[in-house]
Amino acid sequence: MSLEIIAILVLLIIFVIGASLPINIGVLGFAAAFIVGTVSGLSIDEIYSVFPVELFIFIVGLTYLFAIIQKSGLVDLMADSGLRLVKGNLGLVPWLIFMLSLILASVGTYGIAVVSLVGPIGLKIAYKYKISPLLMSIMIILGMQAGSFSPLNVFGIIVNGGMQARDLPHSPALLLINCLIYFGLVAMIAFIIFGGLRFFKEKKTTLAFVATSAEVIQTDRDELTEKREGIFNLYKGACLAAIVVLGILSIGFEINIGFAAILVGLVLALIAPGKQEGILKEMPWGVILLVMGIVTYVGVMEKIGVMDYVTGLIADMGNPLLATLAVSYVGGFVSAFASTTGFLASIIPIATPILQDPSLSSNNVISAISASSSIVDLSPLSSAGAILLANVQGIKDRVFFRQLLLTTGVFIALGPGLAWLLFVLIGMPW
Repeated sequence: MSLEIIAILVLLIIFVIGASLPINIGVLGFAAAFIVGTVSGLSIDEIYSVFPVELFIFIVGLTYLFAIIQKSGLVDLMADSGLRLVKGNLGLVPWLIFMLSLILASVGTYGIAVVSLVGPIGLKIAYKYKISPLLMSIMIILGMQAGSFSPLNVFGIIVNGGMQARDLPHSPALLLINCLIYFGLVAMIAFIIFGGLRFFKEKKTTLAFVATSAEVIQTDRDELTEKREGIFNLYKGACLAAIVVLGILSIGFEINIGFAAILVGLVLALIAPGKQEGILKEMPWGVILLVMGIVTYVGVMEKIGVMDYVTGLIADMGNPLLATLAVSYVGGFVSAFASTTGFLASIIPIATPILQDPSLSSNNVISAISASSSIVDLSPLSSAGAILLANVQGIKDRVFFRQLLLTTGVFIALGPGLAWLLFVLIGMPW
């Protein structure tokens, strides 16, 4: 068996172990990078050289900044403000939850944090007003994924960083737009299938709930203010302005977005040093370790010629359209049982020959692969799906588990094909 085949099998084994055991696959990635790299003849310095320093700064900087913003209470305030907009119209509630998830993800909130915040809210509303909890769960996940490919979110950082590192034509804005179109379309289909249109015929006088991460808090105004700091103040305004400043620095002045986020986060920390306790603990270090480990192992794979080997296999298919479809379905299947973050970190090097094909738009190809890999995060075997399963009300856990699993199966079967049809076969206007 060739070294290239062994390295690919090791990558698959990493995903299988990570999906079946509570072991961070980043640790497995670092271990594999050392073992496979050493066996293949690489020196320690060569293994060190593939560590993704730029991606590390990107992720650490952005997660640091948005940990500060989230702890400020601005995210909760945004949720409360949004939930008042429906004014009793049940038909708008699933779409409000979709938009709330989208906005939180698009401004940099990590996907699991979005589901942790919005999931309990949406599922409590679904129980109280007899909305299908499966529909509400789908809207939460699709909204979250629609915003997760923002240049400020980890998914967007990984995809755009991977494309940039290989000098592949890409547009962060078009990736986000494509994902908004795709997940919005799927959400609309799901809304209709699950009878969402009938809710427009019903009118509730009030939707009395408070957007907290766990459940409704019924208390007097003073206690509510003390517990949640649910008012807009100068510090929250500074956090809101920080998002705008980050965009100006990174886009307008082309400052590295990771370093820009660290600088903006530092300013916020100096404005309110008393609010910084525990900020580093709020950062998703497990996710950071996961991405760094997988990307480092993928770098070792590149060093020993695995990507050239895969390039030859893809070229032998002779049809870039079918190759893209195959990669999209692989992404959907693997991500349903393993880490979407890890898969996105490893797929761009593997799919490079397709992305370089002049007959296809690299923006549309990566959009198809990204959408296919993330639509399956409804799976109860994933972290996001597990959070939804833990918060559902009015239905037995086993029943809801089967519903989530069956729906995930449908998404695996149809989702990648739809993404390929929209972005690759038909092709978007851009």
